[in-house]
Amino acid sequence: MNLPTTNAWELIYHGWEPAQQQHREAICTLGNGRFATRGAFEGATAGDTHYPGTYLAGGFNRRVSQVADREVVNEDLVNLPNWLPLTFRPVSGEWLDFERVEWLDYRQSLDVRSGLLTYSLHFRDPGGRETRLRSHRIVHMGDSHLAALRWELEPINWSEPVEIDAGIDGGVENLGVARYRKLETRHLEVLESDRCAADAVFLRAMTNQSRLDLALAARTRVTGTCGSGTEQRELICRDGYVGERIRIGVSAGTPVQVEKVAALYTGRDRAISEPGIEAQAAVQRAADFETLYRDHAQAWQRYWRGWDATLHTEANGEAAEQAVLRLHIFHLLQTTSLHTTELDVGVPARGLHGEAYRGHIFWDELFILPLINLHTPEISRALLMYRYRRLPEARRAAAAEGLRSAMYPWQSGSNGREETQTLHLNPESGRWLPDNTHRQRHVNAAIVHNVWRYYEVTGDIGFLTFAGAEMILSIAQFWASIAQWSEDKGRYEIRGVVGPDEFHTYYPGSGELGLANNAYTNIMAAWCLRTARRALEELAPTPRHDLLERLGIDEAEIERWAAISQRLFVPFHGDGIISQFEGYERLEPLDWAAYQARYGNIQRLDRILEAEGDDVNRYQASKQADLLMLFYLFSREQIETLLTDMGYQLDPDAIPRNIAYYEARTSHGSTLSNIVHSWVLARSDRQRSWELFGNALISDLGDIQGGTTKEGIHLGAMAGTVDLALRGYMGLELRDGILWLDPMLPDALHHVEQKILYRGHWIHLLANHRRLCLRLEEGPCPPVTIGFRGQTHELEQGQALELQP
Repeated sequence: MNLPTTNAWELIYHGWEPAQQQHREAICTLGNGRFATRGAFEGATAGDTHYPGTYLAGGFNRRVSQVADREVVNEDLVNLPNWLPLTFRPVSGEWLDFERVEWLDYRQSLDVRSGLLTYSLHFRDPGGRETRLRSHRIVHMGDSHLAALRWELEPINWSEPVEIDAGIDGGVENLGVARYRKLETRHLEVLESDRCAADAVFLRAMTNQSRLDLALAARTRVTGTCGSGTEQRELICRDGYVGERIRIGVSAGTPVQVEKVAALYTGRDRAISEPGIEAQAAVQRAADFETLYRDHAQAWQRYWRGWDATLHTEANGEAAEQAVLRLHIFHLLQTTSLHTTELDVGVPARGLHGEAYRGHIFWDELFILPLINLHTPEISRALLMYRYRRLPEARRAAAAEGLRSAMYPWQSGSNGREETQTLHLNPESGRWLPDNTHRQRHVNAAIVHNVWRYYEVTGDIGFLTFAGAEMILSIAQFWASIAQWSEDKGRYEIRGVVGPDEFHTYYPGSGELGLANNAYTNIMAAWCLRTARRALEELAPTPRHDLLERLGIDEAEIERWAAISQRLFVPFHGDGIISQFEGYERLEPLDWAAYQARYGNIQRLDRILEAEGDDVNRYQASKQADLLMLFYLFSREQIETLLTDMGYQLDPDAIPRNIAYYEARTSHGSTLSNIVHSWVLARSDRQRSWELFGNALISDLGDIQGGTTKEGIHLGAMAGTVDLALRGYMGLELRDGILWLDPMLPDALHHVEQKILYRGHWIHLLANHRRLCLRLEEGPCPPVTIGFRGQTHELEQGQALELQP
């Protein structure tokens, strides 16, 4: 993998590398929270080299497929009609084909400060014609329905008429993930296509199951032409494609400008009459590219004022990691911007950048929302409302399992039902296998954690009152019903679940799905039950009474929550090691060195072992952090308090022993794993933490999973790296209304500087190895209490504070 060169705000790819192009296209995706378009060149078509794709937040569709003599239903984030198509040819030559030209210079760059993708190309075609072509592209961050691109086409050694094809392709399919291609891939029906103005075309489509009404319009204008005759335009409609063929004259050394502006509307948009009317009107009133780009760049500047973070190293000033960190913030904001607040959508694990995981929403919010909370909490609130609106479906899911109240799915899509695939393909063996990961009930704890952390940061009592507390209490009822008393243990236990690890979904030879007493799940369940009581204490008497009455909760049930939370079983073995699940220590040890030598990359041991006829469930091998998630989510003091309340003692040296034990047994087959391991080592082994941070930082840019990034970036890992640099290394923690800070920077990191939004205050933070500086911007909010090394300090608006160890 050839990495791009970087400066503070830009990534630059040099040279044509067809094998890496789809990876580059994912990294160079442009979006605005409503929709996103991959960074494929405008004239590219889907195939082994390129994969253009445009995805709408919440744009799902279900299809039925026949797989291994079974009928399976999958819901996918739909690849929308492609607004990009733009290509050219000299009338006596070929259409531009990246595979057939001789490259004299190739440069593809992404400016994350202004959200601008640029292709700078210099090539010679098979006929010997030499051409320079420079392309600029935006997906507008100000007007979330618009996208635009501009070409500057310069013939170097030739003069003759050219033909330019520009249009919209509605004949696209979901083909971006090779292992899904045997499933149903067609999701669109083209309903209408035509010219809608002298310089614009229009396409109307609908998803074939969810009936999502889509309208796109595209305007193309050409300037700088020369030669005899006037511009000629011909309408082309074929196989779901609508466009124009534009014939113009060009001459050597004289650039021609081509501008294309596209608009996308759907039947779900607010404040519209009808999508087709709005799309056609939007492209006709849209300004030229330069004006659109200026407004778009200003919108990005407003985001960066609150989101930018600066890292410096001792040796070279601004850290090399800086550009990648900004890239990660950029992709987070392209997936979840303020435009998201207008929509009923969750945050897809792979962003709006591709079709992996089918665009589903998992638990990745756990790594994403803490960062958004401290910068643009309005987005967090909107994403939490996605969960709240699907509470009725979660109630139906719980009832179907014979459980109380609400059980959220491991994978969610349009309406909140369980979307986890029933079969998955192992590309190592070519076999379709049962998928049992839907038993990851810990996703419910993640939702409670996200709701409660949002409330701690914002103090948004309105949200807690009308939505947040209901989710917390409903999930508490679920945990209380799934926990069953064990006479043998004298404690409550939770059986039949799968932990975050995912490698282990059953005990070999047991014939039953799920595991007993996953420690992370049980401890998080106890924490949820405790948090439900705390949430009730925050509510005023009237809404508290109304909520309890509506959910059928009485004081006896609340007392039972307390009893369960104090008596949930946590398995231990060895010298204070918390067992990942009951019986983990009885599994066979794995010869890690042998598998590393044989396969090199062993992140997906489950696939390797299955292809060998073996089963990862037999071994002490974890895909990603499981038990260690507890030390990621909670401080040492919080974990010790929680376990003490549950009747367990954890001596001070037990945490590093647990970290070492599980680090030696983890393959890091998830991009989230390095983040967790880096975080939990930040205090005890700063050098190792920094190394793991570097691994996590390069997860997508370096495609460390060997080909997955081209299918979509890993948004949880991207947000998690930023959160680790800004919250983890800052030691930022919220406890009992106090903002605690305890910076512990790795030796290689000289200082970190950022802004956070806490309880309505913008707070400037700067930390290095010698001091911590804070400054509150002027504002109407009440003072905040800052905690540092056991001491608290009141900080008023406009005040600054400098603290030293």
